[in-house]
Amino acid sequence: MFTKTGEGALPTPPARHRIVPVPGKHADKAVRARSFGAAAEIYERSRPGYPDAAVDWLVPEGARTVLDLGAGTGKLTRSLAARGLDVVAVEPLPEMRESLAAALPEVRTLAGTAEEIPLPDASVDAITVAQAWHWVDPERAKAEAARVLRPGGTLGVIWNRRDERVGWVAQLSEVMGSAEAEVMDMDAVEIGPPFSPTESFVAEWNRPMDVDLLVEMAASRSYVITATPRRRREILDGVRRVVEADPRLGTEFDFPYRTYCFRAALHAQS
Repeated sequence: MFTKTGEGALPTPPARHRIVPVPGKHADKAVRARSFGAAAEIYERSRPGYPDAAVDWLVPEGARTVLDLGAGTGKLTRSLAARGLDVVAVEPLPEMRESLAAALPEVRTLAGTAEEIPLPDASVDAITVAQAWHWVDPERAKAEAARVLRPGGTLGVIWNRRDERVGWVAQLSEVMGSAEAEVMDMDAVEIGPPFSPTESFVAEWNRPMDVDLLVEMAASRSYVITATPRRRREILDGVRRVVEADPRLGTEFDFPYRTYCFRAALHAQS
């Protein structure tokens, strides 16, 4: 089921708040951001892609050249390339870039960050940022996005989140814990100037899953990668116990997601 904002899924509050860095946590956050490189294989195997309705909404009609920023192993990049778009992928971690380039040799893959995009001014029609906007310095990233976008171009950000309205998934979250992207107030996401007011969309979907894949997916989380060996084992064993304790799940089951999408257009005068 897919539901647009305004139809009850993600009501726009009277005032939004921009996402800003959390003082005092930058060092720990930087360590966790770099940790994905060591788990690139697990990340590629276990992390989900994005539902078609979300991707279709995120990329504006008429866009030809799209920058996938913080592309990781290419989970969103695949969907963009499959739509016949001219896609450039930018990713800071070499292990992630290597995985992406192997899977999508036709996509130009570059080293870079949201704060330092290796593209010329006014060179792309749209930018997508999947599961990564919470890692960046938003003010610097917005300035760089505005630089490389053509006037009227769109910046879109997207997150997959576990649907914790489902009882066993809520139990899973208690066992696993949550990262920044999993506790952010999605009603409060606002991209902000120099972009137009932020639009939003939510897609609800299920991913076929088994317990081994779920454990691998948990192991790909930055806070699990960087945990002590003992704590990591506690988390992963706990994930397995949650599933095995629920007779309704069986050996294979559907894992419910809500995919939150946000987009804003660059003002023409920018």
